[in-house]
Amino acid sequence: MRKFGLIGYPLSHSFSPAFFAEKFKREGHSDCVYEAFPIKSIDEFQSLLTNNPELEGLNVTIPYKKDVFPFLQNFTEAVEKTGACNCIKIKEGKLTGYNTDVIGFEKSLLPNLTTAHTHALILGTGGAAAAVEFVLKKLGIQFLFVSRISKPGSSCLTYDEVTREIVNKYKLIINTTPLGMYPVVNSCPGIPYEHLGKEHYLYDLVYNPEQTLFLKKGAEKGAITKNGSDMLIIQAEESWKIWNEDTTP
Repeated sequence: MRKFGLIGYPLSHSFSPAFFAEKFKREGHSDCVYEAFPIKSIDEFQSLLTNNPELEGLNVTIPYKKDVFPFLQNFTEAVEKTGACNCIKIKEGKLTGYNTDVIGFEKSLLPNLTTAHTHALILGTGGAAAAVEFVLKKLGIQFLFVSRISKPGSSCLTYDEVTREIVNKYKLIINTTPLGMYPVVNSCPGIPYEHLGKEHYLYDLVYNPEQTLFLKKGAEKGAITKNGSDMLIIQAEESWKIWNEDTTP
């Protein structure tokens, strides 16, 4: 039996186990199982590997995307540049790290991009923001970070510093924060939504609810909006592709 899984903590509302269970059933992979491994500390990771020698691949979620680094024998450029690993391929006892956040975000972002989207605001500065930064650099889109905390000397604004002029220039706005995520659905990043228009593109990495308050406020001004559901599916499919391909980076 081929075994795959997910590590993180907690994992009670995770997308991956149900997705892969349905995928395996739909595609006839009767020799495959996918399990959730809610480990309370990264110190439990080695024993998990030892006790599950048939593991061929793992997805990695909060809070272990950085903590798995010491266990990796190899990793991709995206992992190195973002400082985060959310997918591990296990082959002949060696662990190779990948970042499918990067792939998922890029593939889901591209269909709605227009020539107006030459500048972007990245709301938040966490691990997900690093994946967004990597993709925007690849696409040649200039960007600024926006954070609650002032960072003098950096290319990072506070929400109070996001003016009408900034919003008029930075027409791609990406929320990488958990603001608006279920169950606290009545929150959203504090940008001046009144200055948004039809050329703006608001992308929210949150996928539950389907339309966050951030996206709703954008839609009310005629902006293009997109949530993170496609990104999540693409990430999962990319993991499966990685686990089944012969090559390593």
